[in-house]
Amino acid sequence: MEQELFSAEQVADRLGLHVRTVRSYVRDGRLKAVRIGKQYRIAREDLEAFTGRHLSARPHETAGRRRHAEVSSVVEVEAIDPETASRVSTLLTGAAAGPRDGGAPVRVQTVYDEERARLKVVVLGGLGDSAELLRSIESVVTA
Repeated sequence: MEQELFSAEQVADRLGLHVRTVRSYVRDGRLKAVRIGKQYRIAREDLEAFTGRHLSARPHETAGRRRHAEVSSVVEVEAIDPETASRVSTLLTGAAAGPRDGGAPVRVQTVYDEERARLKVVVLGGLGDSAELLRSIESVVTA
């Protein structure tokens, strides 16, 4: 029978504690652990006894988080006139303010350098929503 063991870092993540706190609990004898090499390992059963609750098999569920992915994109558009840059900025700002499928906000920032005729766009958000905004940029600047 294989026993599930957690590192002090994994226990700290699951409990929302600093890893030093977990190590202190182990050294004080409040949390049972075994030492393997230079690291502590805490058995699932000992962790459940310490917390007084059954732990789910997935740490992101225990901590109340769910897995997601975000993208950070920087787009530079060269040789763009001020009117088109303004249109792109307005379009992106409006699109980012609208409702999102995943509910997570998309953040957009634009900067136009008139001297160089360059528009820089920064998009931060979910994968699908960011891709949609990037397609919007493409449709305006290549038209």
